[in-house]
Amino acid sequence: MVSTERDSRPVNQETSPAPQLPCVRERFFRRERRSVPDARAFARSALTAWDVRGRTDDVLLCVSELATNALLHGVPPGRGFLLRLLAYGDDGGVLRVEVHDSGGGVPAVPEPRDGCPGEGGRGLLLVAELADKWGVGERHPGKIVWCEFATPPP
Repeated sequence: MVSTERDSRPVNQETSPAPQLPCVRERFFRRERRSVPDARAFARSALTAWDVRGRTDDVLLCVSELATNALLHGVPPGRGFLLRLLAYGDDGGVLRVEVHDSGGGVPAVPEPRDGCPGEGGRGLLLVAELADKWGVGERHPGKIVWCEFATPPP
């Protein structure tokens, strides 16, 4: 698997930015089945490095769902998706997950029909329930699907 990662963590304490500036980690994943568990492992590594504790399972589940949706609906053959994780706020109190893909359309939580949820669309339903906020942003080509979590300070 070919992956690219950028880590913008400060080199030392003397050059550290103010706590409200985000820490960012991102990696590109190819259109392959193993990209979903690889994205989850990448996210777990970032959360451990940033000492994020309180919402780890929720974050990892949302990473899995957003990565799966990108692969199923947003990544044309020969392309991939970018997973970006940002920790920002005082003491890194907010964690943002972004999945960038080049597919069209705007994801939405489907409305249940006849009181029953359909076969598809449960991934975004989980994201909507677990995350504090979620949404879709523009990207050319494609879109950014994101979610945010308030996290307790380390």
